[in-house]
Amino acid sequence: QTNYQIGKYGQFYLDYIKNHRRGRYTTLLTEGTLNVQLHEIDLEAKTMLESIISRLAAERGIDENLKARDMLRWVAEMNNIKSSAEEIILKEVIYK
Repeated sequence: QTNYQIGKYGQFYLDYIKNHRRGRYTTLLTEGTLNVQLHEIDLEAKTMLESIISRLAAERGIDENLKARDMLRWVAEMNNIKSSAEEIILKEVIYK
């Protein structure tokens, strides 16, 4: 069995399957593939997060020019985009 470091999204998935998908959790645990699955989910979510953030920022015109002109607005917009991206990831990757 492997022992990967599990990040934020892997932990979210672990909590979800422990509480809502007991059969899946038990199967992964007994097969010895739980850690691998959590690691894969975490990597997939992180990759997806980066992709969604860059796409949403481009769609909304949030770029380095805005950052140079109005730092507070840029930070607010990027936080909003990150929150939106995390909601998408939770729905499509974690709670599927």
